[in-house]
Amino acid sequence: MAEHAVAIAGGGPTGLMLAGELALAGVDVAIVERRASNELVGSRSGGLHSRTIEIFDQRGIADRFLAEGQKAQVAGFASVRLDISDFPTRHPYGLGLWQTHIERILAGWVAELNVPVYRGIEVSGFSQDETGVDIELSDGRSLRADYLVGCDGGRSLIRKAAGIDFPGSNPTTSNLIAEVEMTETPELGVHRTALGTHSFGRTAYQIVDGKIVYADHGPIGVLVTEQHVGATAEPTLRDLSDGLIAACGTDYGVHSPTFISRFTDAARQAASYRKGRVLIAGDAAHIHPPDGGQGLQTGVQDAVNLGWKLAEVVKGISPESLLDTYHIERHSVATRVLRNAMAAVALRREDDRTKALRETVTELLGMDEPRKRFAAMQSGLDIHYDLGEGHPLLGRRMPDLDLSTATGPLRVFTLLHDARPVLLNFGAPGGFDIAPWADRVQLVDAKYVGPWELPALGPITAPTAVLIRPDGYVAWVGDLTQLGLAGALTTWFGPPTRA
Repeated sequence: MAEHAVAIAGGGPTGLMLAGELALAGVDVAIVERRASNELVGSRSGGLHSRTIEIFDQRGIADRFLAEGQKAQVAGFASVRLDISDFPTRHPYGLGLWQTHIERILAGWVAELNVPVYRGIEVSGFSQDETGVDIELSDGRSLRADYLVGCDGGRSLIRKAAGIDFPGSNPTTSNLIAEVEMTETPELGVHRTALGTHSFGRTAYQIVDGKIVYADHGPIGVLVTEQHVGATAEPTLRDLSDGLIAACGTDYGVHSPTFISRFTDAARQAASYRKGRVLIAGDAAHIHPPDGGQGLQTGVQDAVNLGWKLAEVVKGISPESLLDTYHIERHSVATRVLRNAMAAVALRREDDRTKALRETVTELLGMDEPRKRFAAMQSGLDIHYDLGEGHPLLGRRMPDLDLSTATGPLRVFTLLHDARPVLLNFGAPGGFDIAPWADRVQLVDAKYVGPWELPALGPITAPTAVLIRPDGYVAWVGDLTQLGLAGALTTWFGPPTRA
């Protein structure tokens, strides 16, 4: 029986990101992935939002994605594009990049970190006890791990076998998405009819002056709203043809599908993200309509929130209760994602009343303040973990400032490449003594000359010091009195080391 500290079921973006986080922390982690290779059939997610790019930048791998994708303004709500080009971030844009490329790049990073991947098999069952989890694999082998994390999608076996409830709403609409060849070329772009929303676009495209310019050849990506809700079988080419005829009056001679899949507007969220030594993340923890492009982003951010916490528990640095903060912090984020996605679906409808409401929402989002608020929310830049009252930075992402240090200029995100916490001191050098945590927390004396500003909130008062968690969120803001610092260090990074 092979043994690992952590086993991850599922090697999609969430599982890969979590594996990378754990490996950076020196934890023995392995992935179990049912696909024989990391090749992904179909386009799936179409890109990255600003905060996700920032997360990759925190780990020093953002350039890998930027080199292959196309920068664009991708944030939006209810079909209203929201420009973030004036936001205080190093990445005031999204990135057009198909999920197959996102996964390939993440898999390359994880391979560099020497994470083993059991491919072509899947978890078929497990049992947990007080010290770990026995995991059964579909090929008859077994694994033993201290913890098991299910990153195995919306139909998650891990979630079901752990007995975690998955409450939510049943679907009211059903859509087919496919990549196909067509004898006739449809009018590319998004179309609305009484039946719903439909779209066509070449899978090869460029973004020029903020607009999509499709190639004049190659496969066509299709999205079509089905007439009826409730089909459970795998969709077929006939289903797609029938759907196109009902929506458009023709199927355009559709043939040679690369893939066909079905999604609905069902929205569900796990009642708990943890059951003993079993945890869930990504689509295993929450499913929702794809409106707003939040799925992949939320899963990657689940992984970055969980990774360092799980590493500390595995290594005995922090008590197991630290894992409870994963559910507390990320469950509330996904609750808002589900709400927004369901609202966007409601605004898709084509009756006169919904059209009037959509026009009103469009008008509101054209105003500067609502635009900033919703754009920050949709791009992930406004996430705020409730860490109590205090400075506006507390519980929010740390800006990627250009610092001056004794060793030269340095970006904040560069300090996070190894996923280690940082105490930044902007006061007099030597003003802080964190020797009891020096084995876990970096202390950096720095200077920053420039405005402090947060997306949607605007200018804030410059702090004297900030304690930054490995996920890039601020755990403490203070001054040279150091009030509350020892408590924050203990809460997030374990009790002090005794001399």
